[in-house]
Amino acid sequence: MGRRRHRADRAGAAGALPEAIAALSRALPAGPSPETFRRAKFDRPEAAPALWQLLFSVLSQLRADSASASLSPEVQARWVKSALRSQGYPRLAQFPKDGSQGSRELLLALSWLLAGGALLERLLAQTCVRLGDEMPACECEALASPGRPAPRVEADSCAGRVDVRHLQWLMGKLRFRWRSLMASQQEQCALLGKIHSYTHGCHSDRSLGHLSITETELLRDPEYGRQLLQRLERENARLEAALEWRRREPVFWQWMDTVLGACPPEASQPAFVPGAQEHRADELALLAWELRALQEELRAAAEARRAAWAARVRGQGPDWDAAQRATQEAVAQELAALRQAWERGGGLAQPHGPHGPHRLVRSEAGLLAGPGLRAAEVIGALRSQEACLEVTLCQLQGRCRQELARLAGAAPGLIWIPPPGR
Repeated sequence: MGRRRHRADRAGAAGALPEAIAALSRALPAGPSPETFRRAKFDRPEAAPALWQLLFSVLSQLRADSASASLSPEVQARWVKSALRSQGYPRLAQFPKDGSQGSRELLLALSWLLAGGALLERLLAQTCVRLGDEMPACECEALASPGRPAPRVEADSCAGRVDVRHLQWLMGKLRFRWRSLMASQQEQCALLGKIHSYTHGCHSDRSLGHLSITETELLRDPEYGRQLLQRLERENARLEAALEWRRREPVFWQWMDTVLGACPPEASQPAFVPGAQEHRADELALLAWELRALQEELRAAAEARRAAWAARVRGQGPDWDAAQRATQEAVAQELAALRQAWERGGGLAQPHGPHGPHRLVRSEAGLLAGPGLRAAEVIGALRSQEACLEVTLCQLQGRCRQELARLAGAAPGLIWIPPPGR
């Protein structure tokens, strides 16, 4: 009886595997058939082109600089290798450039992407059909966050290597592109405001009150309505496939264990553990405890260093006292500027973070009800952020002037004229 039940369970799992892979293929862009996955398990070369195309479609949609689908297979394979290497998966570099081999390794790379995060959710969010006029979440904090510090370059090492005129030309080109982008966005907002004003009172939802660009196009062109209906049907099919994949996902990871078992012993296994979601909470708790312990050790070491440094510089004389007072005044001025900028913003909640895009709704004064962001609040928050960025810019400009003065002092016969103030 036990053997029959075990055989029935194995037969049910074998029957559920093609359905799980088929659901995954329908949810992914340019997903191949389950037979392609089965051939990739045995590293068949005929399965490699379809998997190269699948990885190219997935990665090009995830990246902001999405590549064109009209590229040759060789260029697509090279692009996939570069994209995966930048994400920490360099195992595809050993395969030829024509993309004719490595089907099993490509299957492992796809599984690595699936196990690394919410891959399907990100793909579905990017291909979602937008019916309303939306404003993306502000990313000022990400843009203003400092990157890696620039390496210190001596004057004699950079002489003859930097063309100042070329840098000025690039800066002028960047400013021109920025002004063109701002002008196009302002024109788009003006046209969008006209559409919202002309269609005021036409929407069935009173909380919206007006039509969006997509809804206006539906009234103007019936053919566009049929195209939109087809897009919505395709999106619904992908959503249903994603739900089915979530139900059958454990079967796929059990099958991937057999794919890993089919790899040669000398091949190193990829660094991911499918199906280990339940252990992540314990690992995060342990990591948080270790970080707190390291923070306490760092605080104790910093206090000891600070005490030793204060004892050493206590008798440096009036010059040290003047430098310390100047530093304290600079810090006080920076804090005052930040506090003033925050007070001008009114202490509003910043519209930042990974919240989805907000729908733009035109309404009369005092008539907006329900959750949402008012344009005045967003403008005030952005102005507060702008003031903070202005303070940071002034600090960076001062550092640049000091560095230019140091470089000019390294060349004896050079006369340095400081640039005019802003």
